[in-house]
Amino acid sequence: MKRIPIYLSIVVAAALLFQCSNKKSSDSAADEQAEDTGVETAISLSAVPESPVYQDAILQMNTPEENGTTADNAVTFSYEVKNYTLATQTADADIKMCANSAEGQHIHLILNNQPYTAHYEAEFDMDLEGGHSVALSFLSRSSHERIKNPEAYVLRQFTVGDVEAAPVNLNAPHLFYSRPKGTYAGEDTRKVLLDFYLVNADLSEDGYKVRATINGEQFMFTEWKPMFIEGLPMGTSTIKLEFLDADGDLVESPYNPVERTITLEEGQQPA
Repeated sequence: MKRIPIYLSIVVAAALLFQCSNKKSSDSAADEQAEDTGVETAISLSAVPESPVYQDAILQMNTPEENGTTADNAVTFSYEVKNYTLATQTADADIKMCANSAEGQHIHLILNNQPYTAHYEAEFDMDLEGGHSVALSFLSRSSHERIKNPEAYVLRQFTVGDVEAAPVNLNAPHLFYSRPKGTYAGEDTRKVLLDFYLVNADLSEDGYKVRATINGEQFMFTEWKPMFIEGLPMGTSTIKLEFLDADGDLVESPYNPVERTITLEEGQQPA
């Protein structure tokens, strides 16, 4: 057998030692970088446990009327709610382990895809600026998860003041942003609800899709289902939703794309 010269063995051993040492340094640097950037709390999405379906829930809107005009900036929103009780806790509210309204079930009112307002009575007034408005109203669980029922929402447009209206095609496909919203604290930061509302469209592998970008990380929705966001860092986070067609292009809509910022903090959830 041919023997390897001693000097060559020393060179090989030294090279292996250097490589091992270099790898440890590299691994150590990567670990330090992960600590600095918080990679250990990577963002993930998980399915929201199934909730009561409320297939018989109905929401009807009396005012404002479709394509109506009001001279008064104090607009009365009036609804009829059937087979669904406002201002009561949803049956599974205590097991969802996410932000939940102490005031109970409510109506989400979204004007021109701006952050929604929650309403626990079927009639209320709002002061609006003059102009044209598109109002999406839908029934919501106390956990702010929407009721996915074709009879449980109303999409309507109207005008406030003597201004020239610019109607929106309400028969076209649209996506409206719902959750997350505002500030989360304490236990409510662990699971943050991601929810939106689709009209005149559904999602599929070869059809419409929704792309969510959360702090730079992208997630694709091919099913219209609410999800929990887990692993968000304390401080501000940005959520962007893009409504895509079958070719991956943005669907033409005045509300697409939409981006919101939320805040997570230690302590108790604000009332």
